[in-house]
Amino acid sequence: MDPFIVVLTGFGVVVLLTAWLPMVLKELPLSLPMVCVALGALIFLIPGLPGLAPHPMDNLPLVERLTEIVVIVALMGAGLKLDRPLDWVSGVLTWRLLAIAMPLTILAIGIAGFTILGLGVASTLLLAASLAPTDPVLASDVQVGAPGAGREDDVRYTLTSEAGLNDGLAFPFVNLAVALVAVKEGWLVEWLAYDVVWKLAVGVAVGWVVGRALGWLTFRLPNRSKLSRTGDGLVALGITAVAYGVTEIVHGYGFLAVFVAAVTFRSVERDHAYHDLLHAFIEQLERLLMMVLLVLLGGAMSDGGLLDAVDWRVLLFAALVLFVVRPAVGWFSLAGRGLPTDERAVISFFGIRGLGTAYYLAYGMVEAKFEGAELIWSTAAVIVLVSVVMHGVTVTPVMRALDRRSRKRGAAAGTGSSVAAMR
Repeated sequence: MDPFIVVLTGFGVVVLLTAWLPMVLKELPLSLPMVCVALGALIFLIPGLPGLAPHPMDNLPLVERLTEIVVIVALMGAGLKLDRPLDWVSGVLTWRLLAIAMPLTILAIGIAGFTILGLGVASTLLLAASLAPTDPVLASDVQVGAPGAGREDDVRYTLTSEAGLNDGLAFPFVNLAVALVAVKEGWLVEWLAYDVVWKLAVGVAVGWVVGRALGWLTFRLPNRSKLSRTGDGLVALGITAVAYGVTEIVHGYGFLAVFVAAVTFRSVERDHAYHDLLHAFIEQLERLLMMVLLVLLGGAMSDGGLLDAVDWRVLLFAALVLFVVRPAVGWFSLAGRGLPTDERAVISFFGIRGLGTAYYLAYGMVEAKFEGAELIWSTAAVIVLVSVVMHGVTVTPVMRALDRRSRKRGAAAGTGSSVAAMR
């Protein structure tokens, strides 16, 4: 049996499922990522199947590049679908999650990794930094809807913007873990100046310039045929590649630049119908890439030995990360904002972990040699698996219940205003 034909056939099945499954699962307490992981686990258990789903450590550079691509595509999609501007006022909940929740999450996970898993400082920090960000790829079910769709309450807006920004903000901590592996003279000053200040600033600046420039060319170029009339969704992929590539060339954080470029591009002509077409294209591409990688992840879990290092310590650590650390830190960071209890709880709970975690681990282990690498990967895999299942089962009923309560609060507020007006 020709392996190429088998892979091609399997790819065709994945493409069809990518198109059809979202509609089938729409009314069920299931998610596309859950089905993908399960499908991969089953496929790679078939005896004599050509090809392998090896452990990620067997080919770290390839894992790094594949996950890198799907993350930047997801970041472009997240930025394009934000109807509201991302400023200090509308994004106040987001800034709290980034400035308070994320560092505290890294600290708490680091302490748990050091005490429970017995990892060294550098390995613990790499694991903590990789697990801290909310994944932009797997969090689509709790994000805002397509451009202009109207599904942009505070909960969805906050979770979308957080996922878009915190992937870039995790990089300094990952780079700190890399620096700790081989400590050299002046490493701390270099890390603060280069990995924190320079790379963050460049990511924001280049993202803004690329988004503004390409937005002007698309919507404001004074000619007879506006570029926005092309109706070509490939433009979204072009913006993604240009923003990411230019930023990486000048040594900035490309993840941050892509999201900033998407938000800035949208702001040039916020209500233009072309945004919906761009988002639709990038969403389909994201879904396809996500599905392929999650199928491979499922295969690595069932046939590649990815879960071989799992023991009671890993399970305890995973439970703390998912059920204690993120909910508690998220709840604390949102204190004093007057959020309804249910909205505050949902934002705190839905800190979904996914392919971004795999990217950061692969990136860090390409850059330096970390002790306990097998344990790190198995721990991350368990957390991603539990996160996919837990959030996949709960997201549909929880978000529907939240929408019903929000409508009731809105109706009650409207009734109160009407009565007050009559008085």
